[in-house]
Amino acid sequence: MLKKIKPTSAGQRHRIVDVQIHTTNEPHKSLISIHKQNAGRNAHGHVTTRHRSSGGVKRYYRLIDFKRSKRDVEGKVLTIEYDPNRSASICLISYRDGEKRYIIAPEGLKVNDVIVASESAEPKLGNALPLKKIPIGMPIHNLELIPGKGAQIVRSAGGLALIQSKEAGMCTIKLPSGEVRLLKDGCFATIGQASNPDHKNAQIGKAGRKRHMGWRPTVRGVAQHPDSHPHGGGEGRSGIGMPSPKTPWGKPAMGFRTRKRNKYSSPRIVSRTKGKVK
Repeated sequence: MLKKIKPTSAGQRHRIVDVQIHTTNEPHKSLISIHKQNAGRNAHGHVTTRHRSSGGVKRYYRLIDFKRSKRDVEGKVLTIEYDPNRSASICLISYRDGEKRYIIAPEGLKVNDVIVASESAEPKLGNALPLKKIPIGMPIHNLELIPGKGAQIVRSAGGLALIQSKEAGMCTIKLPSGEVRLLKDGCFATIGQASNPDHKNAQIGKAGRKRHMGWRPTVRGVAQHPDSHPHGGGEGRSGIGMPSPKTPWGKPAMGFRTRKRNKYSSPRIVSRTKGKVK
């Protein structure tokens, strides 16, 4: 749910926050680890990652169960929690044998709901099962690319994929980007849409909050010195130039494909977001 903040200051005037309903503010102690922030500069003080810093608010990393390897054991949802390391909410699951694990919270999942990961599970919200057991057209997230490897795609806030067809041990999946990809029908996926779908509509509101998130300022190339950026320099205001925009290191920045031609998963892509794969 989006909420516009009352403009009590200039920094609050355009701020729109995504109000999420979380049941606790304290993470489960056995499922957290130290999150060392070392982005930005190396030991020599040289910038190695632009626009990032080792500053920002300190946070613990929550250990997420992307494999859903606790098969055929029912678990109850104990809490719905905020995770500072990702855009979607997470939920703490307590299994019948006493073990607790974190998973990405599907939209609509509530405390005390019972879920399970199994090949024979019912295709209902929060359950994880192989693609061959999921009905066509049902929304899914947390998809595996390789059976047993764990979820790698459709994990961020509001993520949603759809099964379009099944044939010869393969499933045709439409991803949130519009890409259509083939996956083996033994890959596990979680039923439902990833939580917090309004995340993309939130407005940060002020530069200070961005710094709290560990981001440093970004300067336009045309506003820089010509020694610092190919777009810099010139008399007065100038455009980005021809024949094409460049990165700070002189590489093409727009319309230039950076994906490897012979990537292992390329044969599995039916169509990209911009037309058919050649």
